[in-house]
Amino acid sequence: MQVPDADNDTEQQDTGYYMSDDHLSSLAFASLPLHPTLMQGIVEAGFTMCTPIQAQTLPAALTGRDIAGQAQTGTGKTAAFLVALYQSLLSKPADPSRPPTSVRALVVAPTRELAVQIHKDAAVLGRHTGLPLAVVFGGVDYDKQRRQLADGIDVLIGTPGRVIDYLKQGVYDLRHAQVLVLDEADRMFDLGFIADIRYILRRLPAPDRRQSMLFSATLSQRVLELAYEHMNNPELVRIEPDKVTIDRVRQSIYFPSMPEKMPLLVALLRQFEAHRTMVFVNTKRVAERLEVVLRANGFSAQAVSGDVPQPKRLRFLRQFHEGELAVLIATDVASRGLHIPDVSHVFNYDLPQDSADYVHRIGRTARAGADGDAISFGCEEYAISLPDIENFIGHKIAVEKYDASTLPKLDMPPHTPRDFQGRPTRRGGDGGGGGGGGGRPPAGGRRGPPRRR
Repeated sequence: MQVPDADNDTEQQDTGYYMSDDHLSSLAFASLPLHPTLMQGIVEAGFTMCTPIQAQTLPAALTGRDIAGQAQTGTGKTAAFLVALYQSLLSKPADPSRPPTSVRALVVAPTRELAVQIHKDAAVLGRHTGLPLAVVFGGVDYDKQRRQLADGIDVLIGTPGRVIDYLKQGVYDLRHAQVLVLDEADRMFDLGFIADIRYILRRLPAPDRRQSMLFSATLSQRVLELAYEHMNNPELVRIEPDKVTIDRVRQSIYFPSMPEKMPLLVALLRQFEAHRTMVFVNTKRVAERLEVVLRANGFSAQAVSGDVPQPKRLRFLRQFHEGELAVLIATDVASRGLHIPDVSHVFNYDLPQDSADYVHRIGRTARAGADGDAISFGCEEYAISLPDIENFIGHKIAVEKYDASTLPKLDMPPHTPRDFQGRPTRRGGDGGGGGGGGGRPPAGGRRGPPRRR
């Protein structure tokens, strides 16, 4: 598997290099008792001051305490656990009887994209430590990843399925593991990985013989139960747990009819001069059609879903990261854990049916103290989700209006379904599908009966 060079500038951005001053705490990394080789990597990554989650977790984690940390996405959780992980390995030598194939630290992430991102950040921060890394995940390079583990590593980063696959084959073992990290633990539950996580936990040294760290955007009761069952009296750290959405995200919602959704999206993308914009949809089918229509209308757009082969998905994410792609269309496979800097706008073309996914989606923008915009469409099919979303985030989303007569006429590829044709429709009552009236849907959540698709 090709992993981008850890020495380039984009790597440094991924690890928080361009965080704004008001996003940081008063605790300096230089004031922490860090190993010189680790500190060298931190300095070269551009870190000087800790973020709040780093400031509240590192003093305890550096003493060997277990940590269960919650913070909003984009606030430096990855660097927090990587710094603590490296410090633990550097300050506590490995058991002399440890074979090369017995890993010293394990980081488990719910998605392949997140595992790759953690590996990139780890390569930046640990470049001078001399501790070999490996990342394993499904979809690519099975034999290559297997050989890398067989050669011996200190830090293993991976997704549950591939981690367990190689473990069952005896390619490596966890008998001498000193550090365990579970990242996005709530997502592990959402994706049905909890049985896999328990399988891994049972094969690690006892909780009092290792350091365990659990980080997540949310710490639900079920996650806390997992923490207290398999960790050694963890210190619980919450950063603004009651502020579910990021203050710097400007949230708004439009109420278009189904045929007006696409012209409205194109109009707004042109208005905002889309450069690094994410558009979230609920199905692979809609993602693929949006890609075709946006390309036909002059946008550099690419759809990413769970069915896209892993090498292609990584290439698309890299192109988006580097600015080659202006618009990334994604299902929720890309809504958690990705550290893509400078995303200016997030569109919920389809409102998510899970309220928590709304927060995770809009968290792709306004990262590391920057500003950002999240624009949602409350169409007749998904507006029913809006009351639950607003209840979850604790406030109403500002309603924006538009003039349907000004929507652009789109260049449509052949065989485009009617809902993507961009033909404004007139409906009785409020003068149109959200364009003229622009108000909220009735109490039931829908403007009218759902359109079957």
